[in-house]
Amino acid sequence: MEEQKDYMVRATAADAQIRAFACTARETAERARQAHNTSPVVTAALGRALCGGVMMGAMLKGEKDLITLQIKGDGPMGGLTVTADSRGNVKGYANVPDVILPAKPNGKLDVAGAVGGGSLKVIRDMGIKDPYVGQTELQTGEIAEDLTYYFAASEQIPSSVGLGVLMDRDNTVRRAGGFIIQLMPFAEEAVTEQLEQNLEKIHSVTELLDMGRTPEQILELLLEGFSVEFTERTPVCFHCNCSREKVGKVLAGLGKDELESMIEEGKEIEVNCHFCNTNYTFSVEELREIYETGVYQGSGSHPRD
Repeated sequence: MEEQKDYMVRATAADAQIRAFACTARETAERARQAHNTSPVVTAALGRALCGGVMMGAMLKGEKDLITLQIKGDGPMGGLTVTADSRGNVKGYANVPDVILPAKPNGKLDVAGAVGGGSLKVIRDMGIKDPYVGQTELQTGEIAEDLTYYFAASEQIPSSVGLGVLMDRDNTVRRAGGFIIQLMPFAEEAVTEQLEQNLEKIHSVTELLDMGRTPEQILELLLEGFSVEFTERTPVCFHCNCSREKVGKVLAGLGKDELESMIEEGKEIEVNCHFCNTNYTFSVEELREIYETGVYQGSGSHPRD
């Protein structure tokens, strides 16, 4: 079976009474696992959130708009953060990446146990002064159910969210993906009933992906009986836009006193990017240059590009 590259599709159905998204994101989840060296249960939690985030990013209108999902929980993972743009780029990290928990009785990874109780915050940054922020309490910690509840409670959009990550025996990611189906305000009752019946037939997104089903085929299953129109197909990838230049600008913004105390210590400093776990090292000479000129003039390349 040929390996699918990561991508997502967008569709409408039933004369635009339904909008739908689906993605396959094995490489994206695996890249996050490698970057953060996450344990299997954290890989599953972060992978689900990355899939949810990238599809929610596709709902954004502007080229520079960003969406951030922040889950704060009282479980051992502490929480996670995912940020996506409208072009299929997504990045994220877990607060505690190496949590180990026993599997649930059905053999599945205990994502809810790792997350625990807490809150889900969705931040939409559309370039205006104050970003839109919606917040709901976590319902189950399983992430898909929590996003379903968020859409209903915070945005008043009846939705169904399915997210899944399947691990291989060597703890790499075998499959990752998901779907979001939403009913528009003018949806007829017959459409709602048919959709509910269709959703009851789907038990596992990763099972469908593991059978070789594409995002298009998954949506065709979910939207069986409706006329489906695919409107967009977008590549998906784990991408962090950090760089030495950006980190240098942050250091330049710290102010003279803080920079002076760093220089006096006489040691190089290391700055870590939470999102992709890249470390940037700045020598005492570079710190002195920033102190004297107020800007960082080094190269702006990303170490991993």
